[in-house]
Amino acid sequence: MTTILGITGSLRRASTNTGLLRALKEMVPTQVSMEIADLHAIPMFNEDDEATTGKPDRVKALDARIRAADGIVIACPEYNFSVPGVLKNATDWLSRGGSPFRWKRLGIVGAGGGEFVGTARAQYHLRQNLQALQAITMPRPEVFVNHNEEKFDAAGNLTDAETRRHLAKWFEAFLEWVEKRP
Repeated sequence: MTTILGITGSLRRASTNTGLLRALKEMVPTQVSMEIADLHAIPMFNEDDEATTGKPDRVKALDARIRAADGIVIACPEYNFSVPGVLKNATDWLSRGGSPFRWKRLGIVGAGGGEFVGTARAQYHLRQNLQALQAITMPRPEVFVNHNEEKFDAAGNLTDAETRRHLAKWFEAFLEWVEKRP
């Protein structure tokens, strides 16, 4: 069985990015299992705190989940043309003591407001960060959902059929990439 871990880069209860992960979880074939992790309760990275108390338990738990998964999907919002602080903070913690992302197959999706690029800028910044962590990030296809206010309901659930079809096509390519390791 192939195991996929989805990590949401948003803390919002009605996050459209978490909604993308829920939509993916609904699409998993029988030979795949998928869990979703959030970044709640991860403290701000501080090297002094790390020296005193070590990695927080919440970070250790996420590290273990990443290591156990065959593939990782990060749903990345875009804040001020870049990666949300909570997601960058998590990767900073996870980089300490050996990255769990090393040689891990990883895909990035994202939903945002706006007319043209969705979360493209943030995703490209995240790719740079993941390069330093030695993740193997799927180059194509890509998912940049724009106009999320039209494609998700008030609870953050994906409602747009065309976006769902595109996401399903992406997920099929991602699973093949994880399983066959071309």
